[in-house]
Amino acid sequence: MRCLFFRHASSYLVFILVLSLGFDLIVYSPYRSIDGFADDIENFLQAKDDSLRRLKDLQEAAKLEIDKNMLTDAPLLFPPGQLALAALRRLNKELKAFDFDRYVKSVCSRLRNTHAEAELVNFLNDIDVMVKDAKIPVAKDMRHIDRKLKHCRNPGLHDENKKREKKSKHKSKRSFSEMQSSAPA
Repeated sequence: MRCLFFRHASSYLVFILVLSLGFDLIVYSPYRSIDGFADDIENFLQAKDDSLRRLKDLQEAAKLEIDKNMLTDAPLLFPPGQLALAALRRLNKELKAFDFDRYVKSVCSRLRNTHAEAELVNFLNDIDVMVKDAKIPVAKDMRHIDRKLKHCRNPGLHDENKKREKKSKHKSKRSFSEMQSSAPA
């Protein structure tokens, strides 16, 4: 059994390592995977008009659900197909468009792997936990993150900002002492 806390803590260390080596991370989005799964589910269900409409509604809602996934570490830790399946499963619990468990069994039986279904369900559960715990950042937090990102991209900015802070502190101390000396007694 994998520990989610260790995964999160190590993902930060991996990010620092990748950054220090000058590598770029590429994140593939799961939006196309949702379209592919929707087509596969349509074939699996041999969809009629009513079930086809529910499936299309599920597909559109899943694309909005993926936006929440993209605010977590999940896109860095899981492939796009698993992210898409997790979004479809979460929404299917609400919309009840089709029998998701039967579909997963069908997909795993095509792989001819006896452990695939249990592993996939564990991965989907892990993704659900990450998305459920995700907090949408407010504008103030986003500005702070943006500043940190600028410093990561150009570490020289950090030194310039320290020089500015020292100058401004020095000026404020000098102006305060000047004000005290020139104040009438």
